[in-house]
Amino acid sequence: MTQSRRTLKADTITMAHGAGGKAMRDLIEDVFVGTFDNDDLNKLEDQARFDLSALQQSGTQLAFTTDSYVVDPVEFPGGDIGTLAVNGTVNDLAVSGAIPKYLSCGMILEEGLEVDLLRRIVTSMREAAEKAGVTIVTGDTKVVPRGKGDKIYINTTGIGVIPDGINISASNCKPGDKVIVNGYVGDHGAAILNARGDLALDVELETDCQSLHELIQSMLEVCPELHAMRDASRGGVATVLNEFAETSEVAIRLEESAIPVRTEVRGVCEILGLDALYFANEGKLVAIVPDSKADQVLEVMRQHLAGKDSAIIGEVIDGYSGRVLVKTGFGGERILDMLVGEQLPRIC
Repeated sequence: MTQSRRTLKADTITMAHGAGGKAMRDLIEDVFVGTFDNDDLNKLEDQARFDLSALQQSGTQLAFTTDSYVVDPVEFPGGDIGTLAVNGTVNDLAVSGAIPKYLSCGMILEEGLEVDLLRRIVTSMREAAEKAGVTIVTGDTKVVPRGKGDKIYINTTGIGVIPDGINISASNCKPGDKVIVNGYVGDHGAAILNARGDLALDVELETDCQSLHELIQSMLEVCPELHAMRDASRGGVATVLNEFAETSEVAIRLEESAIPVRTEVRGVCEILGLDALYFANEGKLVAIVPDSKADQVLEVMRQHLAGKDSAIIGEVIDGYSGRVLVKTGFGGERILDMLVGEQLPRIC
């Protein structure tokens, strides 16, 4: 990577850095172009341009998604807002079966933001993008007055290509299908909550933020007919499963004892009276897999670092259309409703 020329002399962001003049040019060339450093971005055009024929070699369907990130705090154990912005958008593409290709990056900076903090966040974005095999090819920067933002907000938009023969949809769930998650649930929500310092807990909690596209591609190699899949971010696993049940007009039953939850996360939930199934994740997927392929998919997932703790946690059933049920350790059942309201604000 070409080293930044360090043309930016300021220690903090000022309104001039969003005004379109030399100060803004220095910010863009130094912090963004100097860090992301790729041929498409370095041209500094108002748009990125792609060779469609090259994209079509991977498939004939284009996947397109966008998301905004406002997490508080912007740095936390295991990641920061930049890591979230890249991996979150990559995963939104990947759960459709798409191969992620390109990202845009829109920055809203608050006057007074420390430039060193911005450099760390942009560096995290570059490292996450390199790891995920995507390129940040275009972007935008705006500055708002002090007190009108909260340090930094990021919007990322992603483009990927879905290979032929892949049809993953929330409407595809069938009775008998198995429900699989790729590891411990609730890590990100618990880590952000703990990082805010409100609970003063002496526990080590890290975000699970990671890109999932390589794991998903390995799943599709053994099960291209995989029925449904989403990343369980805001609203957690519970929200994803309720969306599946409603859209497919089926019911889903979970085995509470089979759901992987860390002891530390379970402790946070018990203190606050919350349920880990509603906690946000930034590196966890929920997959609905045909019963005949479930064991094979699980085996492949466990061979991957992002899926080593994968588990079958339930199945799709007839009756109770649109319901998600949890079989408890006491032998009874409880209804797992859609999240109502905001359990934890600004967790991504």
